[in-house]
Amino acid sequence: MIDELAQVSEESGRLTRTFLSPAMERAAALVGGWMREAGMETREDSVGNLIGLLKSQTPDARPGTPELRPKTLIVGSHLDTVRNAGRFDGSVGVLLPIVALRVLASRGVKLPFNVEVVGFSEEEGVRFASGDIGSEAFCGRLTEATLALRDSNGVTMREALETRNGRPFAPPATAHHRGELLGYVETHIEQGPMLEAAGLAVGVVSAIVGQSRFQIVWRGKAGHAGTTPMRLRRDALSGAAEFAIAVERLARKTRGLVATIGVFDVLGGASNVIPGEVRHTLDIRHAADDVRKEAVAKVRAIAAAIAARRSLRCVVKPTQDDRAVSCSPELTAQLAESVRRVQGRSIEVPSGAGHDGVTVSRIAPVAMLFVRSRDGLSHHPDEFTSHHDLGVALRVMIDFLTGLAQRHS
Repeated sequence: MIDELAQVSEESGRLTRTFLSPAMERAAALVGGWMREAGMETREDSVGNLIGLLKSQTPDARPGTPELRPKTLIVGSHLDTVRNAGRFDGSVGVLLPIVALRVLASRGVKLPFNVEVVGFSEEEGVRFASGDIGSEAFCGRLTEATLALRDSNGVTMREALETRNGRPFAPPATAHHRGELLGYVETHIEQGPMLEAAGLAVGVVSAIVGQSRFQIVWRGKAGHAGTTPMRLRRDALSGAAEFAIAVERLARKTRGLVATIGVFDVLGGASNVIPGEVRHTLDIRHAADDVRKEAVAKVRAIAAAIAARRSLRCVVKPTQDDRAVSCSPELTAQLAESVRRVQGRSIEVPSGAGHDGVTVSRIAPVAMLFVRSRDGLSHHPDEFTSHHDLGVALRVMIDFLTGLAQRHS
């Protein structure tokens, strides 16, 4: 299933699926078929999230009493990718629970709660430089500011969604309220080296780091490269480059802080023209929200100082702000029990990457299962998780769902 899904791409010869692309529609159709084969009802919401529902298979003793209706467990991850991606990131967390539910059905296990398998339509932040759009919409947290973001072609997110839906777009309400949910459990490749160093196939996640993302624009004055003296230049690229080095220096001296400029565009660039406008992204992460917020304040001050000294204008626009999230002690303990039964021992691993669970934690307790990544590699075509490790993760998920069913029967 992973290999077949990896063939669905918007670029020939490499794996790329971005928000609202035709490739994402094809991916949802493929995965939706597998969901239906596993006995689920499927639908897509207004932002393209794919949702498969397996209803509780035990009778409701008092169907007219809302508080006694079966609760829902959400499992899943994202179906979009970075550009030139590996085939395991995101897809494992959507496909593995489908297989787990199919195995449980073959064993005659009846779940006393609903299960929703969700393939979020956007998590990576490639098209609009803002991640978790799918889960933000699912949780009723899609804002007007996010809808106003533009892609590289100048199309706003609202315009893209209205084109997809064929009607004016209104941000959806939350799909669930906290009282309806047992929790959210996401399986994901680790994207780091800790499980490999420990010689273990899987581990449970203790917490997910907070992250802040920005789009930054530097404006100076374009001019002739041969006739404008250095002392009279207002070079937007030089200001942005100085900023990039200053941010790297700040991150290197702040324990646990990481900062990344992943997109850097010189508008109208030419070899004989002084750059007049530069746009780039900035991603800042730390496990402690107070440290991250302090770093963001310092970054803003650095930008303002550079702009003033170089007679530039700098606009720092936030596109994402996610708090650090501690995983649910109860769900994590249950997941760790299953890991120990299958693997012999369990370790806790912090997540330096952001995940949909950060957003879903607004409406549900969350837990995560990490699966070993070879060399800790991810966001790369050589990303790899072995059949053995996927098998261990599958057995853990089956054991976890079985145990949860016993607790709630």
